[in-house]
Amino acid sequence: MGNFVRERVVVTGMGAVTPLGNDLGSSWASLVAGRSGAAPITLFDASSFAVRFACEVKSWDASRFVERKKLKEMDRFTEFAMAAAKMAVDDAALSLAEHEEERAGCFIGVGLGGLAALEAAAKTLFEKGPAKLSPYTIPRIIANLAAGQVSIAHRLRGPSYAVTSACATGAHAIGEAAEWIRRGRADVMVAGGAESTITPIGIGGFQAMHALSRRNDAPERASRPFDRARDGFVCGEGSGALVLESLTRARRRGARIYAELTGYGASSDAFHITGPASEGEGCQRAMRMALEDAGLAADAIDHLNAHATSTSIGDKAESDGILHVFGAHARDGKLAVSATKSMTGHLLGAAGAVEAIFTVLAIHTGVIPPTLNVDEQDPECPLDVVPNVARARTVHHAMSNGFGFGGTNATLVFSRLR
Repeated sequence: MGNFVRERVVVTGMGAVTPLGNDLGSSWASLVAGRSGAAPITLFDASSFAVRFACEVKSWDASRFVERKKLKEMDRFTEFAMAAAKMAVDDAALSLAEHEEERAGCFIGVGLGGLAALEAAAKTLFEKGPAKLSPYTIPRIIANLAAGQVSIAHRLRGPSYAVTSACATGAHAIGEAAEWIRRGRADVMVAGGAESTITPIGIGGFQAMHALSRRNDAPERASRPFDRARDGFVCGEGSGALVLESLTRARRRGARIYAELTGYGASSDAFHITGPASEGEGCQRAMRMALEDAGLAADAIDHLNAHATSTSIGDKAESDGILHVFGAHARDGKLAVSATKSMTGHLLGAAGAVEAIFTVLAIHTGVIPPTLNVDEQDPECPLDVVPNVARARTVHHAMSNGFGFGGTNATLVFSRLR
């Protein structure tokens, strides 16, 4: 490729569909207010399950964002992605001339793909036979159709594919999209993640792993990252999308800039299929790599949106990792650490994207979201976790972590434009 000047990457638009609201404004307002999205499951009959609650997207009407005739091609995760992307594109006031389309791409990551469509197709196959399967069965299931449908809708003719790295997916998609712009091979990228796995297999599978909280009598109290009484995560669904642009292009068109994406790090624990490495060794490397990429010392970070899912082992490992990387800056309470999954639940492949958006908004608004349900903080996680109440604070640099099964880790750093 030869020598090149690394382009700076900025965020000019954002959109989200979450258990807290069907757009970014309502989601952020609920987050800052400390409202949980957890409630009894309505998407299927969960009465026979040990876990009967989740963080569902509520009162969903996909026809607000997608033509009704197109909906037959899509599973719920793709509907969410289409909505988040449209809101992000509109928020950015993005318009592409025909000659710009080939330098605009789309990475929408998905952890599992169309699980509901797969389950429905299997039921049809076994009960009625293969002749009754819809011709849209495969397009509804496969993970890259979120990116594919978004790229079709917005004429994004540059690179389009799905990053799939379990619960680090959304963060990896954003980081990799930024790399395309940095290398000068794209000018605009729509990037993020989507997921919808609140289905019998999704809930049943995580339940079988004993990964989920079983607080059926108090769903809103179930997700409690860093709390001594945490007992597992709460399954969530939704999508987050960001419009990333080169700073050159954004300034040329007079775009509103939320923040700059200054750092990206990725690593593998190379340790276990589901458990984190001791003391968060793998996530330490991702965080250090992101700091180095951003050219920042650890004590420059004001806020960190933690992966923190509310599992006993995972929260402890991430806390250890943060303490190793940030040292006294974290131990002395100078680093404000939020665990927003305490309200959204765990959005799996969409988590890293939605949490990156929340991280950007903390910079943009000067408000750090709380960590809900911290009644008695685990003394083995001695961080300032912004317990229960949002906090006003000027944020110059912020970090967002996303980790996943298989030991995969991704870290993003966002900064006020300077």
